[in-house]
Amino acid sequence: MTTTAEAILNTCNATQQLTDLHHPPTPWETPAPLGQRGDLPPFPVHALPSWVADHISAVAEETQTPTDLAGCVALAALSTAAGGRAVVNVRGSWIEPVNLFVLVAMPPGSRKSAVFRAMTTPLLHAESVLLNRIGPQITEAEVARRLAEDLAEKAARTASSAHGEAAAEAIAEAQSAALAVEDIKIPVKPRLLADDVTPETASTILVEQGGRLAVLSAEGGIFATLAGRYSGTPNLDLFLKGHAGDPLIIDRRGRSERVDQAVLTMGLAVQPEIVSDIATMPGFRGKGLLGRILYSLPQSNVGYRNVDAPTVPDHIASRYDANLQRLTIDMHDWHDPARLVLAPDAAGLFTEHRRTTERRLRQDSGDLGHITDWAGKFDGAVMRIAGLIHLAGRVEDGWRHPIIAETVTAAITIGQYFVAHALATFDAMGADPDLEAARVVHAWLHRTATARFTVREAFTALPRNRFRKVTELEPALDLLEQLGWIRREPEPPRTGPGRRPSPAYAVHPTLHQHSA
Repeated sequence: MTTTAEAILNTCNATQQLTDLHHPPTPWETPAPLGQRGDLPPFPVHALPSWVADHISAVAEETQTPTDLAGCVALAALSTAAGGRAVVNVRGSWIEPVNLFVLVAMPPGSRKSAVFRAMTTPLLHAESVLLNRIGPQITEAEVARRLAEDLAEKAARTASSAHGEAAAEAIAEAQSAALAVEDIKIPVKPRLLADDVTPETASTILVEQGGRLAVLSAEGGIFATLAGRYSGTPNLDLFLKGHAGDPLIIDRRGRSERVDQAVLTMGLAVQPEIVSDIATMPGFRGKGLLGRILYSLPQSNVGYRNVDAPTVPDHIASRYDANLQRLTIDMHDWHDPARLVLAPDAAGLFTEHRRTTERRLRQDSGDLGHITDWAGKFDGAVMRIAGLIHLAGRVEDGWRHPIIAETVTAAITIGQYFVAHALATFDAMGADPDLEAARVVHAWLHRTATARFTVREAFTALPRNRFRKVTELEPALDLLEQLGWIRREPEPPRTGPGRRPSPAYAVHPTLHQHSA
């Protein structure tokens, strides 16, 4: 028997249905792509010192590329200049070197090489200056060593033919001459950059250069090399230790090489598919390499570029060249890294930032809970960026002054940019289980051209080994609704006792034209 309350409810529901007939559903908006929760932010150029920011903007304008590319390469260039020469003393024993691993993913034809040249050429100029400076010393040492080797050979021949009392004296002279050869050290030619290099060769160069090197490339071949393209065995040791500034010991063929602090910079511009590929390379995530990289996934503007864009003004290019050269050259011979400290207000600001990050790391509610391997290094990356901004802002004497709050704010701004892009990157790698589940549902809807479905129908149709319970399906549906691919329909009126009807969803009319 129907109660008065139930009758009233049924009447209201029926009235609502009649109202819906006369008020068609809200028009669909364009859905957001799976793996990209809204538009990714552009690189915050304004957070960098003006001589860097102006050059980034001008290069991006001339090459008609997103500022993300030039901005990220600029950070890698600053890391090349100061990496291994300075550290940030965050608090207590927490020390962060100022080297970065940066990766930008852009499709072919995006003028990555042109931007790389524009942003890194001053480093090559600085390398030439350093080489010219030490060149005479190298020549002098080489000549002195050749002469000493000749004397040592003569002394050895004399000792080998000496007899009697003269033999002891001749042997002593030969030994002394041999030691004199060893005492003559030929200075190493300065080397700042490497490109397509094996880990073994990079390790040797890094040791020769006192523990510092930058791998900068407009290609992503280094990843295949690290994965064992030539050796057949993954070799990540240099890149793991080189990011952290850990000791590096190399033993090969009876020769031992060691540096107490290996400091490596990496700046790469790769094609987007490389981002997905590296997620499957052995050990890349498990050993922590992927968690050390700052990712950037700018939107391509190919097809919409100005073919007659203005070139970089000479005064902007000259100032960038001069300042980056000066920073590189002035800090090159620093074997004991400068210790940068935080001003009290900057330290307080960073503490508040760390509290926020800690909440974001929560597995149950934090947006970074599924990428803790990356997010656990996020605060350290912010301090590294702060150190670079500080040194770039005071090229002449940055090591003499503490890092101020304004600089920490700028570093946090850049850090938040990398957070957004890291989330999108790890989504593309399949790190977010909710996103992967949404992709499964999306693929089913696309394949079957379904226009409307209930939760029960979806659960029945989808693989049971993927969704064992209806509750496991709900996060995927929620995400698809947030992104605009599906829309939950109003619950129909109940006409009697029994279980509630299964929730129903309308599907975006263009879904069958899209792929996940």
